[in-house]
Amino acid sequence: MTSTLLRGGHVYTSVDPFATAMLIIDGVIQWVGSDAGADVHQDSVDEVIELHGALVTPAFVDAHVHTTAYGLLRTGLDLSSTSSAQDLLSMIRQRYPTHTSGTDLHHSSAELLWGQGWDESTWISRQFPTLADIDTASGNRPIYLSRVDAHSAFVSSAMMNRVPGIREMAGWGPQGFVTQEAHSAIRAAAFSGLSEHQRLDAQKATLQHAAAMGVASVHEMAGPTISSAEDLRFLLHWTQQSSGVEVLGYWGALGEWDTAADLGALGCAGDLFIDGSLGSHTACLSHPYADVETNGVRYLDSDAVRDHIIEGSRRRMQAGFHVIGDGALDIAAQGFTAAQKAMDPSIIRAARHRLEHAEMLNDTHIALCADLDVTLSMQPLFDATWGGLDGMYNTRLGKARSQEMNPFSSVTRAGVTLAFGSDAPVTALDPWASVRAAAFPHNPSSGISVRAAFAAHTRGGRRAARQDAVEPGVLREGAPATYAVWEVGELVVQAPDARVAAWSTDARSGTPGLPDVSPGASAPRCLRTVRAGEIIFDGGVS
Repeated sequence: MTSTLLRGGHVYTSVDPFATAMLIIDGVIQWVGSDAGADVHQDSVDEVIELHGALVTPAFVDAHVHTTAYGLLRTGLDLSSTSSAQDLLSMIRQRYPTHTSGTDLHHSSAELLWGQGWDESTWISRQFPTLADIDTASGNRPIYLSRVDAHSAFVSSAMMNRVPGIREMAGWGPQGFVTQEAHSAIRAAAFSGLSEHQRLDAQKATLQHAAAMGVASVHEMAGPTISSAEDLRFLLHWTQQSSGVEVLGYWGALGEWDTAADLGALGCAGDLFIDGSLGSHTACLSHPYADVETNGVRYLDSDAVRDHIIEGSRRRMQAGFHVIGDGALDIAAQGFTAAQKAMDPSIIRAARHRLEHAEMLNDTHIALCADLDVTLSMQPLFDATWGGLDGMYNTRLGKARSQEMNPFSSVTRAGVTLAFGSDAPVTALDPWASVRAAAFPHNPSSGISVRAAFAAHTRGGRRAARQDAVEPGVLREGAPATYAVWEVGELVVQAPDARVAAWSTDARSGTPGLPDVSPGASAPRCLRTVRAGEIIFDGGVS
């Protein structure tokens, strides 16, 4: 039996808003209270940790991650800072210099070069590189360069040659820019082309970073067009054999319930695409884009959605879909409504299905999710990155529609389970930044309290994965000791009523405080992350 006593800090718990200490025995929280109460346990435990005013909170859950892809951003070629096509090509040449003999080698069988993160909406010039440019810069190697949203990419000729029939697929571009079906096929080939060491290094990089950010659990969104079954199986196998960040997998493939079960996934959910992305003009909209005369792309219809929900509900497994545009949300809503008419709604509710992203929700969508206990997995950093009058949302949708994006407050008021994530590598795996983005969005009326945002990034993620019965995502007696320790400044409480001061430090409120995450405030620094009593990151707790 091992026991640890933390004392002299602040413990974020609903059990006691003034708690400063916590006792852990064999990875389970046995007591939460004051330093005076801790004196009783001081001499009987194996270890006493003096917090020196640090804050202890439940560890974060990131409810939407692409582990390998984010790791490749950290270990491969990060194109997020590029400002033009020439800048992108220059970065390729610097990272992967060709031979200097004057003759490029043909590298069709060489190790795949993977880059990602470019976003032409931030470029000085929106002109794309040509296929010849990409081939020259990469030395005719197979290269895959994903756009930030992972719904389109630049590829080399050698990469295209790895996909038979690519030139007949929807979304193929003769200049090396691919979207839709062609992009899905190319991305699948790119994942298959990764060496084992590339894959493992990338996955470890992501999970080590997650632990250092106070994250103890991530939901991996795998699928045949976003990663591969091999990638998910590899990830779940080695993480289940080692201590570290917990990885919960989803397999985003229509009707592939047996495959999901064989892989150890929680369901056929996650990035099961009803549509694409706004940045690539493939999100499905009910009305055309503001900058291009198209309504985007629809990959599934409501009948397919209905059948998938019914089968998942019968199997007591989670179904779920990727929905960005309001047109895609309409399709999802029609599918859920049809499923509700075809079977006992209580069976649907019990499965706790999910919708990922759900940026363009209206009141009808939200009410249906509340009625059928559908979790909305959302990414606040989408608004922080692309919201506002100068952002990509405004360009793609116009002011009126862009202002209605990501209505966190409406979702919260309706009582819908809200789970926050990053969609890394689309945005950074940075949970405090997500909390800030949800509390202080571009449209203030969409914002929620810091407490609500924090809950969505902790116990909301646990509920989204149907873990809350055994891993509640809160610090209380009998719960697993899954927590993070933070170096923080003054703790504050956001007032629920905008007519009074926005922040309060008055302890008489009886509400446990959280760090000040208002714009411009310093982010908390993670000192330690613990999962079920096991230290998975140690940044310097005494």
